[in-house]
Amino acid sequence: MLKRKINQSAVSGDETPLFWPAKMKGGVLFVLDETLIPDKVSYIKVTTVDEAVKVIQNMKTRAFGQLLVVLNAFFLGMDRFNKVSDKQPLAELVKIANALNGSRPTFPFAEVTGMVLHWAQKAAAQDQDIKQTVTRNINGYLQGIRTRRMDRVNCIAKFVKKGDCVLTHCNVSGELALAALICKKEKKPVRFFATETRPYLQGAKLTCWELQKVGADVTLVADNAIGSLMADQIVNKVIVGSDRSCANGDFANKIGTYQIAVLAKEFKIPFYVLTQPSNRIKKGVDIPVEIREEGELLRFNGKKILPGKVRGFYPGFDIVPHKFVTKDIPINVN
Repeated sequence: MLKRKINQSAVSGDETPLFWPAKMKGGVLFVLDETLIPDKVSYIKVTTVDEAVKVIQNMKTRAFGQLLVVLNAFFLGMDRFNKVSDKQPLAELVKIANALNGSRPTFPFAEVTGMVLHWAQKAAAQDQDIKQTVTRNINGYLQGIRTRRMDRVNCIAKFVKKGDCVLTHCNVSGELALAALICKKEKKPVRFFATETRPYLQGAKLTCWELQKVGADVTLVADNAIGSLMADQIVNKVIVGSDRSCANGDFANKIGTYQIAVLAKEFKIPFYVLTQPSNRIKKGVDIPVEIREEGELLRFNGKKILPGKVRGFYPGFDIVPHKFVTKDIPINVN
């Protein structure tokens, strides 16, 4: 019991900006622009659902941040109507849900927006105020996610042992950093190796940034150095995030995760994945993989990185069969 209290106190006031990258204030949604990190910590002001969709499509925030944007977008949309007297507000919520669902195909936004619509439909059927009911339920849901994320942070910290060398590729924003902080406060030395995570370099710009902010020992490695890293026994554990999970345990994560899983299996290195359990999709082959615009691969900071006419192919995600997973570290989001 005492150790649990120590863990909670270790994370309660030490969240990095990436742990909760989108917040409502005064009717405006402030979204951390993760594309500017580490050079600048800046927030985008989002006031409409259309702006929320653009923030998601333009990758201004990553997976968890996008979930927060989706939920808070309903607040922005509901500011346009008042107390319910007919079915029009419900129709408006359906429009909001459809716009958000179409923003990125791989992400299971429909599961979240469907939950919100269910609350609204139930309120309408019971002659309750839809806006008030949905607002209360979304706020309660968000608070529940925060609590469960903190629980998983402590779970991650328990999986990480003294002297571990952990490889990560697109982990869940904020959680690994807080787990690293717990390890540090418990005087449990751990080394982290973060992939570049091309083409956005999220591992270099975000993962390394937030790990060093909490004082963790972190090393950046090239995406194509993973085989060598494992063959030389430099890492002994892998922890990755996930953007979508299937009923059979398959999952989708940032492109490059699959090859890491295969190599981890080859070298008998434990492979852990932070998951959001879902039964909506049966298996990995059924997950729609988003193919990003080729310019995102061919340009960097707005400049073309190679001469001539060369095509680009950039699937944003790949699918990892559950047979490669040593253990899921789930978060219950229901």
